[in-house]
Amino acid sequence: MDVVVMRRAEVREKLRELIDSCEPGDALPSERDLSDDFGASRPTIRAAIEELAQEGLLVRRHGRGTFTNHRKISQEVPAAAALPPAEGEWDSEVLEFGVVSAGARLSMRLQVSPGDDVIRALRRRVVDAAPIALEEIRLPLSIAPGLTADDFAAGSLYRHLRERHGITPATAVQTTEPTVTDAIESRLLGVPRYSPALLFERTTSDTHGRVIEFARSVYRGDRYRITNHLTFGPESG
Repeated sequence: MDVVVMRRAEVREKLRELIDSCEPGDALPSERDLSDDFGASRPTIRAAIEELAQEGLLVRRHGRGTFTNHRKISQEVPAAAALPPAEGEWDSEVLEFGVVSAGARLSMRLQVSPGDDVIRALRRRVVDAAPIALEEIRLPLSIAPGLTADDFAAGSLYRHLRERHGITPATAVQTTEPTVTDAIESRLLGVPRYSPALLFERTTSDTHGRVIEFARSVYRGDRYRITNHLTFGPESG
């Protein structure tokens, strides 16, 4: 991944942290101010803002500026059984692997202190020889310091955690929402820019209630769908 693309990804993450600290409808600082604050060029800032606007997090109003969008409406669907495996033959390709420092947003997700070391892996999921998803996975380094890139590529990551580190994933909170692919995601998934996609964000805890993982996944909208089996009770809306 070239330096320009990596820099835009960093700026996009900082903008997400800024958005999380704002109220719906708040105005963002100007591109010039953001450029000074983030130490990035204005074209990089502009491209990152455009990508977040495509995701629905920001609204650009001509002559007025850029504003945070209104919050999304959520509906919880309780799990009734263990998650079954998806169809097809799944493989993983590790595109990036390393240890990074937790920023403000990630530290809250993983319940660690800002600046703590976090394992980060970006992998491409391939089904029947065609790319279907990108998964960015982060785990506190302290829980599994021996994890390697191969653990994210071969077999089940959760099985590695259970068998090699004594960590048993038990529960997770996962959100799903529609999105579109940005320039990086489009290239890695082999789809046109701004293609329809599904965005999953999952926070996983172990049997002791400790947060062990935060994952952000983008699945191609033309190749992936979810089927839910629902039961309606007297209070169903």
